[in-house]
Amino acid sequence: MTICQLLPFALFLSIAQLAAQSTPDSIPKYVKVPAGYLMVLRQGDNVFTELENLASREQIPSANLTGMGFLNTTFGFFNFKTKEYDPRDFKDVELASMQGSIAWQNGKPSLHCHGVVTGKDFKAYGGHLLKATVSTGSVEIRITVHDKQFQRLMEEPPGANVLNLK
Repeated sequence: MTICQLLPFALFLSIAQLAAQSTPDSIPKYVKVPAGYLMVLRQGDNVFTELENLASREQIPSANLTGMGFLNTTFGFFNFKTKEYDPRDFKDVELASMQGSIAWQNGKPSLHCHGVVTGKDFKAYGGHLLKATVSTGSVEIRITVHDKQFQRLMEEPPGANVLNLK
């Protein structure tokens, strides 16, 4: 075979190899399952942004969620006197457990998530998740969708947003 005859075949192989390679943009972040959705996030993904995008895009009325994986995160402990969270950052930790809910507030998805993380020393820390970004590895989240839309409303007391079941 001459070089001219091999070029179309080589071009075809190159295109086929490129198509077979997965790029981060081509990998779906979630898939519909019978109970709702399964989401898999990868390094650098913002967990809250991705959950809010899913809720908006799929018009999820409300949901509960569970998750596990690897995070850089900020936990907050709610100070009832100041009505603010006292934050603490954790880097490159394993998310042993995350629980939360998706509701709506002012026309936008409203998340409420708590979790427990561990480090290499196997000490566990937990609390209200203020921020969460996938560190090394991935984060897997199961979103169980409900048939009713719930709102999150500010209530006094406690001076915090509370899931309203009306």
